[in-house]
Amino acid sequence: MNNDKNVTSTVGHLIDGKIVADTARTQPVFNPATGQSTTNVALASKATVEEAIASAEKAFPAWRNTPPLKRARVMSKLKVLLEENADKIAALITAEHGKVLADAHGELQRGIENVEYASYAPELLKGEHSRNVGPNIDSWSEFQALGVTAGITPFNFPAMVPLWMWPMAVACGNTFVLKPSERDPSSALLIAQLALEAGLPPGVLNVVNGDKEAVDTLLQDPRVKAVSFVGSTPIAEYIYAEGCKNGKRVQALGGAKNHAIVMPDADISNAVTALMGAAYGSCGERCMAVPLVVTIGDDTADKVIEALKVEISKMKVGPGTDNSNDMGPLVTKQHFEKVKAYVDAGVAEGAKLVVDGRGVKVAGHEEGYFLGACLFDDVKPGMKIYQEEIFGPVLGVVRAKNLQEAMKLIDDHEYGNGTCIFTRDGEAARYFTDHIQVGMVGVNVPLPVPVAYHSFGGWKRSLFGDLHAYGPDAVRFYTKRKTITQRWPSAGVREGTMFSFPSSR
Repeated sequence: MNNDKNVTSTVGHLIDGKIVADTARTQPVFNPATGQSTTNVALASKATVEEAIASAEKAFPAWRNTPPLKRARVMSKLKVLLEENADKIAALITAEHGKVLADAHGELQRGIENVEYASYAPELLKGEHSRNVGPNIDSWSEFQALGVTAGITPFNFPAMVPLWMWPMAVACGNTFVLKPSERDPSSALLIAQLALEAGLPPGVLNVVNGDKEAVDTLLQDPRVKAVSFVGSTPIAEYIYAEGCKNGKRVQALGGAKNHAIVMPDADISNAVTALMGAAYGSCGERCMAVPLVVTIGDDTADKVIEALKVEISKMKVGPGTDNSNDMGPLVTKQHFEKVKAYVDAGVAEGAKLVVDGRGVKVAGHEEGYFLGACLFDDVKPGMKIYQEEIFGPVLGVVRAKNLQEAMKLIDDHEYGNGTCIFTRDGEAARYFTDHIQVGMVGVNVPLPVPVAYHSFGGWKRSLFGDLHAYGPDAVRFYTKRKTITQRWPSAGVREGTMFSFPSSR
């Protein structure tokens, strides 16, 4: 509980269209740039989460029977409201997460694109129809809503990732309970309030802030039919196992350790500028960040490292409210210490620390959680900084002799979220994209995040479940297919008894 006298507000929950306090347990929300907290977040009790689920269950029948076109119009209105309130939402993201305002706007825009895709629901939910599959027999399939669904989202994209989930879920006729990260909850709550303003009926979307107690309630309550999660792999494994054990449909996106290959023929200047944003954008707190660069040949490695050193020297680190800064702070003091410990471990294990960002100080923000860009050379498999997801501004260079060796490094890693290759060789690029065992692949594109009308997801221990996030897969995840076959016999025509299996022959 936060007893700080500077606290001026508490972020509550949104249940049945109304803000609910439930402040028996609270937790401070910090501004990462200052290290100070003026806001608490209420942590929902089991009873409060159950109240949200009950609200969603009550709202489901009427919402399910609302024509898809009317549901889609709510999404269209929400898109406009999000655009009109973009500055306010981005400011909340920056205040609680720390990312630079321009990056916060970029995150929100990618979320808005998912809202726009959800507004296509009438087209996406049409189903299929076949006439005369047998004598006077017609058959069709339709996509029906599941009921109450839920989403558990991470701190690194407090606006975008919730918008990956609930807009499509509710556009498909479901109701939804969202559990955003308790580290930066305000933007998700504001967006939910805008959804009400757009015409979403009370109870269709509920927001509960909380910790493991809230998560476990969502996973165990039989009224919740499906759960979507984005976060670290250990938690993703737990959520997938616990949800499946309780009979739910579960989609759990886990961690990543994305490799970028730089071939000798690559445009080194272009590759390095792309890698700077991919490695250090949003302070490296992205599941699609590139923390490892695999260079083919020592000459390529030397060129890449020298160019990276030059670019890093130009970087400006400071509060996210200043768009002239390239990188803001890490999200919490605990996370700052964790990332710094990884840098210490890399040095201890023998990697060469070419650029050390551990001593960065920002004038006027001495209590902020700032860590400068760190660059390692001679990173090798088995090192902690190679194996584990760091989620910070730490980039490691791995030296390989050829493309086959580099691809084996990627394929052997436990994660398979994203990867990319920088090359001018079309044959090498095609071989790489055809054979690499990773879910999202870029060619001269360091962050190959699919657009809203495709689907997002990795392979191996980066994804638990059969379907990827958002896009076409989201329609399948948030609906169940029903197939109807019917015949209306003509007057006076009756078919005799048949004991053989029916067929169209």
